[in-house]
Amino acid sequence: MPILKFNAQNKNVGRMEIKNQTETTADLNIFGDIVSDEWDKWSDDDTCPSDISEFLKSLDGVQEINLHINSGGGSVFAGIAIYNMLKRNSAKITVYIDGIAASIASVIACAGDRIIIPANGTFMVHKPTNGYFFASMNADQLRKDADTLDICQKSILQTYMSKVKEGITEDQINNLINEETWMVGTDAAEYFDFEVEDDVQAAACTSGLFDRYDKTPERLKSHPESKDETEDIVDAVIKRLQEREDSLKEEQRENLKKELLGDLDAFGI
Repeated sequence: MPILKFNAQNKNVGRMEIKNQTETTADLNIFGDIVSDEWDKWSDDDTCPSDISEFLKSLDGVQEINLHINSGGGSVFAGIAIYNMLKRNSAKITVYIDGIAASIASVIACAGDRIIIPANGTFMVHKPTNGYFFASMNADQLRKDADTLDICQKSILQTYMSKVKEGITEDQINNLINEETWMVGTDAAEYFDFEVEDDVQAAACTSGLFDRYDKTPERLKSHPESKDETEDIVDAVIKRLQEREDSLKEEQRENLKKELLGDLDAFGI
């Protein structure tokens, strides 16, 4: 889950611990993948829209948000939702790209009133994609998905255009998107209205997403795990799937219980 720092005393908001900073500023760190909901989280660093919603609802008198990003991206729809929530908030947002803002994380970065990136930071833009893990789709469904992704790209393009430097055209940015463009901070600042700071030593950004992109820099790609590490990953996946199945069964039991109680009540029992 994202690390949140807020106000004068430590407190919990949902499943997140919020640590105080000042009465008028709050820190939000997005250091993992962007996912749709709690069930999609494979790491404590992963962020979903409900995390951001709870964070924003908890702000009381906060006038400035410092958003730190070091993320390889994730769900395009979750990322757009997060971007829109941040833009609707009245606080001034300063974005710090601490290491990487790739894919939909680069869109979230554009929610900032100021965007600061180190010279050795990384900013990546590309065409939105959709994954089909454990799913099968027919031709009509795939065409509908393709149309939806085209609409997403138009929306993302306009988001990027809101942060470009004077003279930069839509065609230029669209070409960057279509080519899956990875830029260091100094290169990104040639297109976008970013403030570039000196090189910084950021924590490594690890994400399985890097292996899915076409042009991921070699330094970001994962290396083959040992047999023990692979078994640990498999065990974690199996455990997570079992937890989800158990939760669904519990939900089904509760729904059945409610239906039976309703039937008994109808018969005056």
